[in-house]
Amino acid sequence: MSSDLKRHSRTITDGRTRAGARAMLKAIGFTDEDLAKPIIGIANTWIETMPCNINLRALAARVKEGVRAAGGTPMEFNTVAISDGVTMGTEGMKASLISRDLIADSIELMGRGYMFDAIIALVACDKTIPGAAMGLTRLNIPGFLLYGGSIAPGHWRGKEVTIQHVYEAIGAVAAGKMTDEELKEIEDAACPGPGACGGQYTANTMATVMEIIGLSPIGTAAVPAADPRKDSVGYRAGQLIMDVLQRDLKPRDILTRAAFENAIASVALTGGSTNAVLHLLALAREAGVPLTLDDFDAISRRTPLCCDLMPSGKYSAIHVDQAGGIQVIAKRLVDGGFAHGDAITVTGRTLAQEAADAVETPGQDVIRPLDNPIKPTGGLLVLRGNLAPEGSVVKLFGYERTYHRGPARVFDSEEAAMAAIVGGEIRPDDIVVIRYEGPRGGPGMREMLGVTSAIVGAGLGQSVSLITDGRFSGATRGVMIGHVAPEAARGGPLAIVREGDEIEINLDERRVDLLLSEEEIADRLLAWQPPAPRFEWGAMARYSALVSSASEGAVLVTP
Repeated sequence: MSSDLKRHSRTITDGRTRAGARAMLKAIGFTDEDLAKPIIGIANTWIETMPCNINLRALAARVKEGVRAAGGTPMEFNTVAISDGVTMGTEGMKASLISRDLIADSIELMGRGYMFDAIIALVACDKTIPGAAMGLTRLNIPGFLLYGGSIAPGHWRGKEVTIQHVYEAIGAVAAGKMTDEELKEIEDAACPGPGACGGQYTANTMATVMEIIGLSPIGTAAVPAADPRKDSVGYRAGQLIMDVLQRDLKPRDILTRAAFENAIASVALTGGSTNAVLHLLALAREAGVPLTLDDFDAISRRTPLCCDLMPSGKYSAIHVDQAGGIQVIAKRLVDGGFAHGDAITVTGRTLAQEAADAVETPGQDVIRPLDNPIKPTGGLLVLRGNLAPEGSVVKLFGYERTYHRGPARVFDSEEAAMAAIVGGEIRPDDIVVIRYEGPRGGPGMREMLGVTSAIVGAGLGQSVSLITDGRFSGATRGVMIGHVAPEAARGGPLAIVREGDEIEINLDERRVDLLLSEEEIADRLLAWQPPAPRFEWGAMARYSALVSSASEGAVLVTP
């Protein structure tokens, strides 16, 4: 317990020398009574460029009501948010991963500048979730994340559709399997309102992760964005932050090694996005918790895949709410011994205590019972081999082939690969290689939902594999191997693959190899010359110069 709930903000608000600061705050409408209370920062990622975060302004209003009712004074501020869905397949996508660190920086700087006593971060689209978590962890003051919620699925010709189906339809049109008129119908139906992309894609994966790791109150994330219950969720979150402040519970108290293992298990059990690997590695670094790629593979090997969720399953994220919410996922993890039940959460209760209160909807089959999983191991695999000495990541649902040997089709950019796919140049058994799209080379490690969906939409999802030093959307499905490290721009082996080289993918053995002799690989690497940077100044150039390998979370490092 803390006796002084204003131990940070007093520096800004109290004493004769702070009269100037008080005068400016009074100009906004704050009173002496307001400034005598603990100051709670509301870090909002609202932005008018996407449906994912569009509801966060209204949600913030309810959060602030809850803060005031519990005896605090809220002060709202904003940060950036880049929509992966809107920017997908363009140069704009390069800004997405870079924005994660900018979000963390901005929340950290606002917290240090205004000396808030506690912070609630309102998040939705992919990078806002880990970015906000990283910022709160740096500040290490009482705080937590509140997720804005998933979008509802659209409906087209009697079936549910999401943004994933739009991108796959683009590939189907290119392959002559669908008309432009049908594509337009899906485009018009797929996103019917506010909320983050509606499968167990990156946003909903990370929202699940934050509840299981303990940085979000369990029972808040699964409530959809447009559901009237979200108002109550926001109000109660505003009240909870005052309790968290009273208990002086900080992010680093929550983010233990056990909590990270729980989070990884939740990704495995739900078939979550490969982006969770990058983000958890980055968050662990902020928390000072040792974590490696091998931890993901080991935990996934021992955790069953139990959630029948898009992109490879049949249900959308709102069905998790209808099934009983993330509490049911927590219960599966605890009951099966796949999670540390004694890990503390932001509510002050343990994960096991929260899981014990789960109310599962009778007869639901969204979250399968432990004795009937979709497959006995999780969806995340970490591959190594001479093409990925530092590792690479693939997500599997269980229907994919586990062995593929084929010729490399080599492209030095996402655009070049996309042109080949929609142009009908990719054939069954090809292995598409896309390089110079990593954290440094891109820069920004673009997601490639357009490319992977075009492959699936063209009917090649079961016969064509893809390997890249870039990354994938959580909506990607099939044998799509990303995060290859070292990346091509760092002189990784991906840089010396040539058109037609044979590549072998063996998922059972966790390997991806270029079928050349060690001598030939060494000779090619010796002759390789790095390409010129794609940006010479500004944020992109700075990021490219400072970013670490994907195997380390693609975090910025001090030069």
